[in-house]
Amino acid sequence: MASRRMATKPVIFCLKSLLLLYGVVFWVSGVVLLSVGLWWSFMLGPYTSLISSGPSIAPFVLTGTGAAIVLFGLFGCYATCRGRCWMLRLYAVFLTLVFMTELIAGISGFVFRHEIQGTFLTTYSEAVMKYDGRDDRSLAVDGVQRRLHCCGVYNYTSWLSSVYFPVSGIPPSCCVSFADCRDAELRNATLAARIVHKQGCYELVTSSIEGNMGIIAGVTFGIAFSQLIGLGLSCCLSRFISANQYEMV
Repeated sequence: MASRRMATKPVIFCLKSLLLLYGVVFWVSGVVLLSVGLWWSFMLGPYTSLISSGPSIAPFVLTGTGAAIVLFGLFGCYATCRGRCWMLRLYAVFLTLVFMTELIAGISGFVFRHEIQGTFLTTYSEAVMKYDGRDDRSLAVDGVQRRLHCCGVYNYTSWLSSVYFPVSGIPPSCCVSFADCRDAELRNATLAARIVHKQGCYELVTSSIEGNMGIIAGVTFGIAFSQLIGLGLSCCLSRFISANQYEMV
C-alpha cells in the first residue's frame, strides 16, 4: 500500500498543478465578464433601450456571473491547494452550473436572434418617431447614426413621418459631413437627400448581428465547454485524494 501511495503522489501533484492553472484562467474569465457587465451598465445604458422594449437584465446577468466566477475561481484555487475533497466537489458543482448557464444562454441567443432583430426594429422605429434630440433614447439614436454612418430606420425618409421633422427637419447626426449640415436643407426632404447618409441603420445593425453570430456562438460554446476541463480535473483530483486517504487508514 505504501508503494501505491507513493505512486499516486506524482499524479495528485500533476492534477493539482493543472487544476490550479485552470483556476487562474477561470478567475481571469470572471474578471473579464465582470468588466464587460460594468462597462455595459455605465457606458452602453442608453443604447440598451434601442434593443429592448423594457429594462434589460443582460448587463446585470453578466456582472453577477462575473462576480460569482471571480469568487468561486479563488475558492477553486484555495480548494486545490488545500486538497479537501468536499471543497473540490463543491467547486465541481459550481462549474457544472456555470456550464449549464452558458450553454443555455448561447443556445437561446442563437435561436432567438430573429426575435432580437424584430424587437430592435420596433424599438428603434419608435425612438425615431418620438425623437426630440434631448432624452436618452434620442441621444442613443444620434450615437448609432454617427458611429454606423446611417440615417433613419430603412433610410433617411423614416424621419419624414417623425414628430421632429416638421419642427427641425432631419437630425444633424444623419449628415455625411457636419460642416455641410444646414438647417434649411435638413428641413427640406429633397435637399436633405444630398447631404445625409443613404443607408438605414436597421440593415447595418441586423447584418452585423448575422455576420458576427457565428463568432459569438463559437466563443460562447467554447467557454462553456471549457468548464468540462475543470470539472473533470476537480473530480479526478477529489477521487485520487479520497482513495489515497482511504489507503492511509
